[in-house]
Amino acid sequence: MIPRLRIPLVLTTLLCASCLCAADWPQWRGPNRDGKSLDTGLLKKWPAGGPKLLWHVQGIGRGYSSVAVAQATVYTTGLIEDQLVISAFDMNGKTKWRVPHGPGWTEEHPGSRATPTIDEGRLYLLSGPGLLACYNARTGERAWSIDLPETFQSQPGKWGYAESVLIHKNLAIVTPGRPNCIVALDKRNGRTVWRSRGVHDPAAYSSCIAFTHQGVDMIVNLTAHGLVCVGADDGQFLWRNDRAAALPAGCPTPVYSDGYVFAASGYGNGGVCLRLSVAGRSVRATQVWETREMDCHHGGFVIVDGCIYGNHGRGWNCLDLHTGRQRWFARGVGKGSICYADGMLYTYSEIGGRIALVAASPKGFSEVSNFAVQGRGQSFAHPVVAGGTLYLRYDDNLYAYDVRGPAFPH
Repeated sequence: MIPRLRIPLVLTTLLCASCLCAADWPQWRGPNRDGKSLDTGLLKKWPAGGPKLLWHVQGIGRGYSSVAVAQATVYTTGLIEDQLVISAFDMNGKTKWRVPHGPGWTEEHPGSRATPTIDEGRLYLLSGPGLLACYNARTGERAWSIDLPETFQSQPGKWGYAESVLIHKNLAIVTPGRPNCIVALDKRNGRTVWRSRGVHDPAAYSSCIAFTHQGVDMIVNLTAHGLVCVGADDGQFLWRNDRAAALPAGCPTPVYSDGYVFAASGYGNGGVCLRLSVAGRSVRATQVWETREMDCHHGGFVIVDGCIYGNHGRGWNCLDLHTGRQRWFARGVGKGSICYADGMLYTYSEIGGRIALVAASPKGFSEVSNFAVQGRGQSFAHPVVAGGTLYLRYDDNLYAYDVRGPAFPH
């Protein structure tokens, strides 16, 4: 049985934000929520059978959550019995703490969904049924919690909420959907700061991103009805694109680069690329191209040097960011998820646990190395590269591999 958590009124200890190091991966899709690691000096080729295994733990629970890494701690979530459980490990794979978050998602595709978000010594997590809570990241003590459906008159989609909380300045931002499509809470106490205006879409399974373009702070997410953008300061509607509608399931998180926003989803929906411009208080999102060549169910995409790399159907695609022109397609490890680090793509199959190291180049597909980890069923978790370590989650298993090369900074 999972021990009950005693909930204090306030966090007992906070870690300072300035202690967050460049090697950390504190949230879904990394430091900048773009699927790219800040690591350099990594291996450009792995030994036969894969890089050195540092540790492997079992018993994290069923699910699809990736890991967050901050302050020499690795965090993930899993479904144990009927509870969503947060686990924290040290850098040797030893359990630091483990606490129940609340009822987990036990219906179709049961298991954990969101990746924990770490910010200023706090951990934020949203469950499939809609419980949003904040914890002390060092001890696991809960600071505050709210029920999204009850608070914002919303409901999760068919497969539950899968969003990883976005922290932007002093705000914790999530997407309940419908009348309060996107909301911002005070990250310190959970009180509502703003509710989006002019957007009434149902939530999908994507996570918000934040960026500044020509002086305007924007929050963008993929809903069930399209790609939407609101002001980061007040939630006021800025723009939308309905070509990016993501029925029956919009999972991948949008990406932003140099004034362009790209979003895509699976089930034949494909993708769309928008160019942003600002005139006074008006923000315009002009559609520059659309494509059927990025049919991406859950595995996401990264933008590197003007190219979009991502999962397309049962393989991998490279598209030109500015024109949408396909540079190459290859099967590789098959359908799966992706991250980028130090000039290389890490492509991770959803079936069979195979991970490959691929050169990030528009000139052609070049798979350098691959190996496999053990697990059962489908793996929707994304690979993570932080501090010279490759983290792979496959259902109830979490693996950590040493991918540091001779030039890795120490």
